[in-house]
Amino acid sequence: MSLPRFFLENQVLSAETEAVFPLRLSPDDAKHAKVLRLARGEHVAVIDAASDYFECEIVDFSDSLPMVSVARHEEADAAGPQVMLLQGLAKGDKMETVIRHATEVGVVAFVPVSCKRSVVKLDGKKAAAKTERWRAIAKSAAMQSGQPRIPEVSEPMSVREAAALLVGATAVLVCWEEAPGSARLRDAVQGALAVTRTPAADARIAVVVGPEGGLASEEVDTLLACNPQASLVTLGPSILRTETAGIVAPALVLYELGGMGNTPAHDDASASAFEDGIIEAPLAAASFAGMFADVGADNE
Repeated sequence: MSLPRFFLENQVLSAETEAVFPLRLSPDDAKHAKVLRLARGEHVAVIDAASDYFECEIVDFSDSLPMVSVARHEEADAAGPQVMLLQGLAKGDKMETVIRHATEVGVVAFVPVSCKRSVVKLDGKKAAAKTERWRAIAKSAAMQSGQPRIPEVSEPMSVREAAALLVGATAVLVCWEEAPGSARLRDAVQGALAVTRTPAADARIAVVVGPEGGLASEEVDTLLACNPQASLVTLGPSILRTETAGIVAPALVLYELGGMGNTPAHDDASASAFEDGIIEAPLAAASFAGMFADVGADNE
């Protein structure tokens, strides 16, 4: 049985000097711990502000905060492949559904995108309030599913603003209902890894899913022009709802990269291509970390 998991915003457990110390949970997490009825002697999983993993034993409680001791410490896991989802704004609670379930799958970042065919239009206070709600859902889903980190969730942005984030990505996969049947997701992932000489474990791949009604052709053109490894992909002949595609597409990409219990078969082929000189110049895989803060500063 997995341990209850908590993320700390401002506490680095390796800096604690006492054998027993308070676990400085956020007010919401402290309420969650109370709901779980955690008792003395129970163990919890903790990801601290330095992204290190600790298993802690509850010794006592003080002012509603658990007093704990460290039972086990592991260094932060390697980042591994990272998949960002650019999701067209959708009606009702569909965005919440996508963020919740795609977080469980392993998506590390979300960009809500205001598209030409988006029925929902958000600005000002509404956008900020929605973003806070989405971030809370991402955190809850990460805690529930045992993710090593909480996904980043940006405020809604235009297609052009979103495309500017993707210049250094290993690949940009644009899911479009008008993509040819030959535009297979697997081929796009493998081709990008080979051309950029990127191991699957280091890949940074962006997946784009449109809103209800799909992406407009000019939006597709903007996205395809943002990165040399941007390409159209099809998810097959079935017509998927936007909230279904927003979960299925990144899950397929993560599977291709060796996630979800899969072992990627294309690393050996890519290595062979490097050795044979088929691929000439390496391209650095870009990280998604910190991008949203930069974009927010530009938009102020």
